[in-house]
Amino acid sequence: MRIIWVMTWKELLRKRVLLLTFLMTAVFLIGFWFIAGAIGDRGTINANNNEGLIQQYTTGMFILMLGFFFASFVLAFLAIFSSFSAIAGEAEQGVMQAMLPRPIPRWKWYTGRWLGYVSLGVFYALILYSLILWITDIHAAIPRDPVVLIQSFLLFASVVPLLVTVSMFGSGYLSSVANGVVMTMLYGAGWLGGMIGKIAGSLHLEPQPLQTLNNVSGVLQLIMPADALQRKMQVVLFSFEDISGLIPMGDTGPFGIGEIPSTAFLVYSLLYTVLLFCLGLRRFVRKDL
Repeated sequence: MRIIWVMTWKELLRKRVLLLTFLMTAVFLIGFWFIAGAIGDRGTINANNNEGLIQQYTTGMFILMLGFFFASFVLAFLAIFSSFSAIAGEAEQGVMQAMLPRPIPRWKWYTGRWLGYVSLGVFYALILYSLILWITDIHAAIPRDPVVLIQSFLLFASVVPLLVTVSMFGSGYLSSVANGVVMTMLYGAGWLGGMIGKIAGSLHLEPQPLQTLNNVSGVLQLIMPADALQRKMQVVLFSFEDISGLIPMGDTGPFGIGEIPSTAFLVYSLLYTVLLFCLGLRRFVRKDL
């Protein structure tokens, strides 16, 4: 299993998808630096009184919301397009036919691949998460509780095993191109569900249409929980329940948090990931290559 894990890292480091991800990250961070500087110039805020401190923290929150809003797309891009051809693509190229006749149990191959994709994605998430916090800290204020920072990072990175698991599951049934399209659509559906939840409350609709929108939003997020995990990460990072009475959170539009995912939803996301991992492994073990 460790050999497959290391081999996966080596293959990913040679693939263009990783190069494209690094290029996207560099462009994003450069743009984010200038945006954060324009929004949160320390020189315009008096931090010597309570009002100034709250204003500085509010500015930092908005910058972080903006940064993680776009960072979630970059992280999802890496998780999906590094693993969407994990089974179908290698079967089409004859890689599996050359390797699996050797004494390597299929479950070890599948698990080693999964660990390789997930570990690289989580490592990238750590770098991206740290850089966003560092840039924001230069121009505004950020949370500094180490427990909160660790918890929020784990939620930020939890999207990686989720998306890799769904992608490898789909790769056992679909061709590489079809799986890439389906994964993109699934992630887009989850994102749309979260966006509907964010803006539904500001439309001032009647109760029945509003309930319909909330139902649609809930179903889409159950199908793909990735966006809800990112919103839960922001809730933890900002200690939302503690500061909601001090700092207005309803004016951040599509960059805001919307409805707060519950702890039960986190449990659902975990079970969702475990179930699809087991089904994907079962499919691969029985698949005729």
